[in-house]
Amino acid sequence: MKRLPTLLAISLTFSGCRGPDSDLPPEYRGVKVPEARLRSPEAQARGRRLFEENCTLCHGPRGDGHGLRSAGLARPPADFTNPNWRRRTTPRRTFFAIREGLRGTPMPAWKWLGEDAAWDLVACVLSLEAPPAPGAGGSGGRPGGTSR
Repeated sequence: MKRLPTLLAISLTFSGCRGPDSDLPPEYRGVKVPEARLRSPEAQARGRRLFEENCTLCHGPRGDGHGLRSAGLARPPADFTNPNWRRRTTPRRTFFAIREGLRGTPMPAWKWLGEDAAWDLVACVLSLEAPPAPGAGGSGGRPGGTSR
């Protein structure tokens, strides 16, 4: 019985070493996230244009996974406005999915867009907001927290 606390402590120590991106391929785990770019309205706008050109067919114009092609897919596209998706993802994970695609899903690799464009897409995707709940009032989905 004396070993149980020691084993528990070791387990907790090593599980604490696993970060949210620890399961990504090694070349993506250390990718520097351009935080300022992700917050940049210009990058978000460039990403929005790319999103409209390349992603809305599956992910829908609002990024909610309801694109024209989504009904025919074996696995539904990600809903970028879903709070659960937002809690589970990171900028690196989103960058990886855009660049490499997602095995076992219809999500293709978009590496041909280049790294800068991929980060602009990450900025766009991470800036999408969930629509307000019916009758919730509030900001109307606009940043800033007020409705007119």
